[in-house]
Amino acid sequence: MTDPNLVGGGGADAAELSRVDDSATGPQKPRSLWSDAWRQLRRKPAFVASAVIIALIVLIAIAPGLFSSRDAGFSDLAHANEGPSADAWFGYDNQGADVYARTIYGARASLLVGVFATLLTVLIGSIVGILAGYYGRIVDSILSRFGDIFAGLPFVLGAIVILTTFNAPGSNPGAVTIIVQVVCSIAVLSWPVAMRIMRSATLVAKQLDYVKAARGLGASTPRIIFRHLLPNTLAPVLVYATIALGAFIGAEATLAYLGIGVRPPVISWGVMISDSRDYFRNDPHMLLFPGAFVTLTVLAFVMLGDGIRDALDPKSR
Repeated sequence: MTDPNLVGGGGADAAELSRVDDSATGPQKPRSLWSDAWRQLRRKPAFVASAVIIALIVLIAIAPGLFSSRDAGFSDLAHANEGPSADAWFGYDNQGADVYARTIYGARASLLVGVFATLLTVLIGSIVGILAGYYGRIVDSILSRFGDIFAGLPFVLGAIVILTTFNAPGSNPGAVTIIVQVVCSIAVLSWPVAMRIMRSATLVAKQLDYVKAARGLGASTPRIIFRHLLPNTLAPVLVYATIALGAFIGAEATLAYLGIGVRPPVISWGVMISDSRDYFRNDPHMLLFPGAFVTLTVLAFVMLGDGIRDALDPKSR
């Protein structure tokens, strides 16, 4: 027979162990918005695929020599206009240059323009937007109307005016100067979007109780903005920045195709597309491969931005 004392004692011991385990583990710490978003993102195949593509493009831009045994300046006129082959995967252009090598080395300039244009756009837009949303009234009205002026400028027309103004006919700026001019022109024409997003987020965040409490306790304006408002307004701007980065890479290709953006001696996907436009009918490989890289990269950033937006939006769960 089973001893009832042992049974009772076992149940008591189990209950005691359960209480010990519960007290050892303690209350579960609530997850933050970012940790919860990361858990959501890891489950999305589209996000994982886009992140892998972007990581590969970044690696190509950082170390192009790992992906091409030929330099970007390689040229052999004996193979001019030849199509893809085992010797040259993407074929040769009209100057006998290896299209694959130029595509690999062109990733750096295209990515640099996209990254720095995004950083400058978000920086300008966030500063103006958070000031407009925090102060409100006359400051908000002035800054918002100022942003509306730039928002009303057509992008292509504005870029043509800016870039042709700083590049008089016959001028020959260096590679760094060319990239800086393109980055600044894109940022000047694009920052109002980031400003509106940051302004809207700030108008909501400044009505939260802890922001009102900080203001009532006499916290300084910089402390309220950087300690309380900025961390709670970054999410929508981050989503915009991710999508805008891909769009700016496409904008670089557009401006280069028009002959007013990045140009030789800089090698970029846009420059390659521009150089091949007169040969597309007879030698389509010269345009298709750099164009495919632009399309794939832009698509990857758009998919990444869509995934981040869904993960940071509680209504989409």
